[in-house]
Amino acid sequence: MKVEDIKLEWLKGKGPNSNIAVSSRIRLARNLKAYPFPSVAKRSDLEGVVKEIRELLHKDPYFKPFSVLMLGELSQIEREALVEKHLISPDHANNGDKRYGALLVEEEGVLSMMINEEDHLRIQCFLGGLQLSEAWRIIDQFDSILEKYIDYAFDEEFGYLTSCPTNVGTGLRASVMLHLPALTIAKKIGRVIEELSKLGLTVRGLYGEGTGAIGNLYQISNQITLGPSEEEVVDKIEKIALRVIEEEELTRKHILKLKGLELEDSIWRAYGILKHARLISSKEAMELLSKVRMGVDMGILPAIDKNKLNELIIKIRPAHLQLSIGKELSPEERDKFRADLIRSSFTGGEK
Repeated sequence: MKVEDIKLEWLKGKGPNSNIAVSSRIRLARNLKAYPFPSVAKRSDLEGVVKEIRELLHKDPYFKPFSVLMLGELSQIEREALVEKHLISPDHANNGDKRYGALLVEEEGVLSMMINEEDHLRIQCFLGGLQLSEAWRIIDQFDSILEKYIDYAFDEEFGYLTSCPTNVGTGLRASVMLHLPALTIAKKIGRVIEELSKLGLTVRGLYGEGTGAIGNLYQISNQITLGPSEEEVVDKIEKIALRVIEEEELTRKHILKLKGLELEDSIWRAYGILKHARLISSKEAMELLSKVRMGVDMGILPAIDKNKLNELIIKIRPAHLQLSIGKELSPEERDKFRADLIRSSFTGGEK
């Protein structure tokens, strides 16, 4: 399987509340009992972890749709493209070859697993819309099948043992990616983030820890993995996410009522720039796409396929642009090809 063959089911824009909830993700941190954590393991240990995962592909028909990609065999652009797809972390992309890192993934990108990142295994399930409960059901089944063949590092008192103490216990991180332009425009997003923090949640940018919000996309996730059950964590975040979604919807109506013409003008200008620009940076494109997405959701702009808008979030990123062209590009060349891609998407090929 090639990096560009991985399609990403969540980009189709399906699922409950998908107008605001772009995606739902469940991640499980797991380690193999027989090997030291990756940060202190020898290369032979890390090779042993990969070998055990590769053998699973032949042990159980459940794993037939999966492939293993060795990060050390991929180009830097291919690794960065996997980061842009949210399948591996930036740290895994930069250090994965040194740690004998790998990715287990199936073509639709619903289930994947980083191998030898911070932990031996980082299992992930991605779905579109607000579907944390369904994502948990899918990943729990995957984890249970894995456990038939792998002896996890587990303690009766503390639960699953992980490289970082903050992941000990369930090892579960549940997150929802939300598109919150109205709360940002109304300068309410700071208060929302503060309230979420008080509820034991953390808010990050598009690419997780250490990244800022791009295109008004925010990830909300749990901070605590020790104590509450997996079901309790998932249920809590789903309910809180629904409250944030409701506040975003109310804020959109409020802005439209108070500053309708100004809002419409801003959205139509964004649409016009994207349809006609010849050069555009990644940051500007994400900001304009955010306005267009809101405009479509609010009925201000004509209907645009949500799958197309979601795909552009990924396709306009630097690595994906270079992967599609087949060569490294200068920043200005990327800005040109990005503008060409967006213009073609919005106008059906108009030059």
